[in-house]
Amino acid sequence: MKKIGIIGGSGLEDPDILQNAKDLEVITPYGEPTSPLVCGAIDGVEVMLISRHGRRHQFSPSEVNYRANIHALKDQGATHILATTACGSLKEKIHPGDFVILDQFIDFAKMRKNTFFDSFEHLDLSAHSPMADPFDKHLRDLLIQSGRELGLPIHETGTVVTIEGPRFSTRAESRMFQAWGADVINMSVATEAALANEAQVPYAAVAMSTDYDCWRDEEETVSWEAIMEVFHSNAEHVKQLLITAVSKI
Repeated sequence: MKKIGIIGGSGLEDPDILQNAKDLEVITPYGEPTSPLVCGAIDGVEVMLISRHGRRHQFSPSEVNYRANIHALKDQGATHILATTACGSLKEKIHPGDFVILDQFIDFAKMRKNTFFDSFEHLDLSAHSPMADPFDKHLRDLLIQSGRELGLPIHETGTVVTIEGPRFSTRAESRMFQAWGADVINMSVATEAALANEAQVPYAAVAMSTDYDCWRDEEETVSWEAIMEVFHSNAEHVKQLLITAVSKI
């Protein structure tokens, strides 16, 4: 039986998409998840929703207990994980309000736990997880198909660079990430994708572009207020994209 975990990013974790929603408090070997699991259904499919940064947005990107979040979803039977995230665009063609179905990441985070394998003492070389294609192709295809059906501005591939945060990039960093071939930038997805792969749960993420980071000299530098304005204007689109994709899994 399919059971979908949804990890909602900043402003993108609306529990109203679920029918018969109820909270489930869980504890994992890695501590508490960043929020209770909201358990319910979308079109008859069991769904669990977790708020990445907490319901009050109280956890910074480096404070998020990514291991507990992924473990909690797997432990409660998640067969697939969909994630939403805000991102800054590093490409002219990716406009604020566009959606990017990520296919690659560059992990530039420096301080967080990004593996379940703290020690090799009782493990073999299987701890070295393949990560060539970190986002599940089947889930990506469903997100792309759903976005097309809804008429959303969808980019079918994209490389995300995940930085530590919570600060935004300098102009020099932003241009460096462009030179590396990154398309968008955020503060969470690489960590989640790596852990989901280790947990062997198919994972895909849809990134909503909110700004042009800081590489465009003619643009105002990114601010939290500007990001939230784009969030609110696109909240319904995110909701419909998730509902449509879940119904196809």
